[in-house]
Amino acid sequence: PSPVSHIVLYLPPPAPQEFVKMRQILHTLYLDVIPDVEVSVKNKYITVKGPRGTLEKDLKHTRLEMKMVTPKKLRVDVWFAARKDLAVVRTVISHVKNLMIGVTRGFQYKMRAVYAHFPINLTLDGKTGITVRNFLGEKIIRRVKCVEGVQLTLSKDVKDEIVIEGNDIEAVSLTASKIQGCTAVKKKDIRKFLDGIYVSEKGNIVAEEL
Repeated sequence: PSPVSHIVLYLPPPAPQEFVKMRQILHTLYLDVIPDVEVSVKNKYITVKGPRGTLEKDLKHTRLEMKMVTPKKLRVDVWFAARKDLAVVRTVISHVKNLMIGVTRGFQYKMRAVYAHFPINLTLDGKTGITVRNFLGEKIIRRVKCVEGVQLTLSKDVKDEIVIEGNDIEAVSLTASKIQGCTAVKKKDIRKFLDGIYVSEKGNIVAEEL
């Protein structure tokens, strides 16, 4: 009799199981309103009032729900959110925190003029603008206008120091960026040519009480 033949079937390996990304049904964060501040929300338009004034922010582009649970507590919800949508919730909370700090303590940036040979000459155009002369020995006169709500002063104690103050952190930082950008070095090695006006300190107008 002929020997029994064994038939071996080689089956292909099972396909890797596809994992479906689950969306979180509801993600909620709360923010407590600090003393001496009033926060109101209407159709994702936030208004913050405090001792230093009023700030407003439009957040209608976000896919969030915002409402005041109590006069001193803000609730932010997002439904069926992916990973990037979840990150927006914390971003909105940070924006509102900055608004509250702005109407109570304000924001202050300090900038210093740095030069190796040609001294940079700074003159104020009132409190809403600044003129920069003799940058790298150039005859070009550079003028920068402040963003609305920001004031400029020249420090009396420190040489070549600009003090930028305002309630809105975005306006203050944008003004600092415009001043630094007007002294950008063109067509030279920026590792060697370090002349310019740079932010040296960030803080608040009113010091935080310990």
